[in-house]
Amino acid sequence: MRWMAGALAVLAVTIAPNIALSQAPPLWATVPEVPPLPRPDRSGFVDNDGAKLYFAVFHRHGGSPVILLHGGFASSDSWGFEVPLLAKTHEVIVMDTRGHGRSTLGPAPLSYRQFASDTLAVLDTVGAHKASVVGLSDGGITGLILAIEHPERVDRLFVWGATFSTDADPTGPPDPAMKGMGAVFMARMEAQYRALSPNPNGFNDLRASLVRLYGQEPSLTPAKLGAIKSPTIVADGAHEQFIAQAHTAMLAHLIPRAQLVILPNVSHGGPQQDPAAFGAAVASLLDRPE
Repeated sequence: MRWMAGALAVLAVTIAPNIALSQAPPLWATVPEVPPLPRPDRSGFVDNDGAKLYFAVFHRHGGSPVILLHGGFASSDSWGFEVPLLAKTHEVIVMDTRGHGRSTLGPAPLSYRQFASDTLAVLDTVGAHKASVVGLSDGGITGLILAIEHPERVDRLFVWGATFSTDADPTGPPDPAMKGMGAVFMARMEAQYRALSPNPNGFNDLRASLVRLYGQEPSLTPAKLGAIKSPTIVADGAHEQFIAQAHTAMLAHLIPRAQLVILPNVSHGGPQQDPAAFGAAVASLLDRPE
């Protein structure tokens, strides 16, 4: 993701500007606060390939399991809107990606295949042989790899704002209304990292690791995507700022029988900007009769 690598290089030295607006920004140009997660039925850590990975389980044994995979720089705390809704009918599992939130970084360079291995380690620990996967951005890419390489472990797949190659950049300039969004998001993620991480001063190390990852991955071929058998929704916001709309449409086209869902009035942060619409889209897949 060259767009992310370049954006982060700028954000590393940029302070969020003070923007004086005569009216509130549109919904797709906001970075909403997320409510706290409810108390889990179970939480803990699992060791995998040199990292300690945090996980939590809600409504344990309360329905078919679904695991939620967050995006880059965030943590499982980003699912504060979704967990209470999904936990009404599902066992909901969340985890902090290695190097994020409460999880340690580990010694090896980050990779999406490693993220997939970490996800399987968590699923094994909580006793979920097969689960639906809901992934946001990096979590969506991880979900694609799980569905490709471990199809027996993935029931249904919902990916939001995910790419399948590093050639996904939009061709047009960013909308001026989004000015400052990235800096606000990064400042919030750094504060969250400092509050949760066992290495509170390691945010710059995480940022450098992700910049390297985004410059090299993902690299999923049409043949690999064409092998996905899980019922799949590929979703994004109509105002997605980081990924070309044609790339998202192509991802849905390459996955057999995948449904393309574009939510209006939201951008890459759509799950937080319009949680009701996002939740309804997820439910349309998870609660669909087989």
